[in-house]
Order: sequence, then C-alpha cells, then structure tokens
Amino acid sequence: MWGAPFSAQSHKLLLLGSGELGKEVIIEAQRLGVETVAVDRYDNAPAMGVAHRSHCIDMLDAEALKALIRAEKPDVIVPEIEAIATQALQELEEEGFFVVPTARAARLTMDREGIRRLAAEELGLPTAAYRFADSLDELRHAVDELGTPCVIKPIMSSSGKGQSICRKPEDAEDCWNTALEGARAKGTRVIVEAFVTFESEITLLTVRSVSGTIFCPPIGHIQKDGDYVESWQPHPMDDTLLAEAQSMAKAVTDQLGGRGIFGVELFLTANGVLFSEVSPRPHDTGMVTMVTQDLSEFALHVRAILGFPLDSVQLLTPGASATLKAEGEGRAFVVSGLGEALALPRTQVRVFGKPEVRPGRRMAVALSTAEDVEIARTTAKQAASMLTVEVYEDEQ
Repeated sequence: MWGAPFSAQSHKLLLLGSGELGKEVIIEAQRLGVETVAVDRYDNAPAMGVAHRSHCIDMLDAEALKALIRAEKPDVIVPEIEAIATQALQELEEEGFFVVPTARAARLTMDREGIRRLAAEELGLPTAAYRFADSLDELRHAVDELGTPCVIKPIMSSSGKGQSICRKPEDAEDCWNTALEGARAKGTRVIVEAFVTFESEITLLTVRSVSGTIFCPPIGHIQKDGDYVESWQPHPMDDTLLAEAQSMAKAVTDQLGGRGIFGVELFLTANGVLFSEVSPRPHDTGMVTMVTQDLSEFALHVRAILGFPLDSVQLLTPGASATLKAEGEGRAFVVSGLGEALALPRTQVRVFGKPEVRPGRRMAVALSTAEDVEIARTTAKQAASMLTVEVYEDEQ
C-alpha cells in the first residue's frame, strides 16, 4: 500500500504530542511500515526516542505549527495533547491535510467548554450541572449557584492539572489560582461542575473506522487529584447500563466524526449514566489494553486512522494497570525496582523514558493480568509499589 520510510512512496504520520501514549502510537504505526515524525514542546519526549524523526516547537504557535507541517507534508496529522493551535489545524485541513479525527473534533475536544456544550446542549446527554467563569467574581457566583462541594477545572488542561474541589465558598480563590496555574494555554476561563456522587467512573473506548463503530469492554478507573492512578478491564456492568453508555458514546463520537479511537469518560450513578468528557485519541486509563485485548487501544487507533477495517475487538483476559508517580524533581534520576516488579506473575512494566521528573509526574505503569480482575488489580498495585524514582542532586 505504501513504500518504505524515507522513500518517495512512504506514508508519513506526524504526531503532535509525544508523551507515553504517543510513543505507543508511533510503535504501532512503524509496525505497519509507516514513516513517523514526533513533535512536542520539549526535547527528548518519549515518542521522540522511537520515531524516525522529531521536532521541538511551541505547538500553540500557529505560524510555527503550520510551517512545520507544510515542510514535512505528512499524510496524516495525529494530535495527541490538548495544547495545540487548533485554528491552525483547521486551516491546514482546508489546504488538504488529513487531521485525526477531524480538525473540528480536535478543536471541540481540546477544551472542556466545546465538548460540554456539544454533549449537553446540542445532544441533550445527561451531565453534571455546570457553569463557566472568566474571573474570580464570576467563579464565586457560579459556586454560589451550584453549591459546594463542586469541581473547578481549566477549560484546557491534561492529567488533572489545575483541577480542584471547592469544598466551601471560601475556597474559591485558591481553586481559581490552581486552575490558572494548571491551564495548558493562555486564558482564564474555567468550568465549574456540580459534585457528582457516582458508584464508579469508566472509560468506554470507542473506535470509528471504515467498518463503523465498535466498543472495547468498559475500563474502570480511580483518579487522584484529577489524574488516573489505577485502571482495570473489564469493569462489571449490566447489559442495560452498558447499552446506555454505548449509546451516549456513539452519539457524541458520531457528532465529532472522523476515524480513530475516542476515550469517552462516563460516571455510573444510582440514576444511570452521566457523560463527563471525551478525548479523540488513546486514553491513559486504556494503557491496560496493552495486556488485555487482542489489539491495544494504540493498535486500534492506528488501524482506524490508516483506513483499515475493524469489525471487533476481543478481550483475552482480565487485567489492570497501576502507575508510578515521581515525588522529587530533576533530570538526574533512575527508576528502580524493575526486577522485583517483573518477578510477579503475569506482570509487565512500561517505563516511559521521560527526560526529567517533577512531583506527581507519571513515569511508568505496571500491567498485570489474572483470571479475576480483582487479583489483577492487587498484583498491578503491588508491582507499582515496588517501583521507585530516585532523584540525584547532581548529574552523574
């Protein structure tokens, strides 16, 4: 279908955002003979270590982004993070470039306002009550309207950055400052959400391909400070609840359009399913699929965006993931405990290869399978607890 990388007949994929998820996307694309280009805002990002070529630019700089893409002339552009000049992607799409899943979908899902208004106001999907605020005074008014506790987030952020719980009205200013510090782009707009009492929180990986829409078995997960620390698959759901979740996921992804995998986040409550968010790319909680499914979320994403058929996905075994978070800060560090973690039954570890650590940064993930999902969760958490990040004061 295409020639070797670097040849005139090659098929080129350009990745915007080169973290641990992008790294797996690059690996899957190369397995199919695709030429790969990794782009990020910092040098030596994980995907840069495996891509054929890489670039370091400010992806919020629209002119720099357009210049790079026009120079590279990729066959497919794959956004993998939120902090991208989405207007530039729309201009490039109008020029004939292929943006995954579409430039419109990238724009809507890169900020929480666009996707929430689409889901709640256009599609009528049930969500938590919400307000938007552009100033501290507006935030205080929104908190008064929704009541406390409530959740406050920047409209653009990732991995829980900038998210906090406002437990009483007096916390509003601290939450405002937290949101501004954690935002991934310039601006002060935040979303305020009524607190949801849920029984569980799931990611429903939804794949749109030339074959239509398919779903991976639901993935349960636990978050801390807005970032996932543990996930497992399958999450138990009765048929009625699963059908409701799949209907919501299909409704929102049909509206977004295009091809690829979508991470649809949903709350399971006593009164049914609530829509939370959607990402038009592999989801961090979906890393568990590297050991549970016949095709991981990364393989599904690459096959879908390259136009290959996907009729089904098979769960091979229950499994779980647990993350290793850094506590220190610096560029001189080692990840230790690998031997002990890998000695556990049916366990794998992925060390992401990030060039520096800071408190709370995700550095590795432990992946375990078992005949029972609870056994897999216990083993994965045990494996992750054996891993440590040791930071040195000076470069060694």
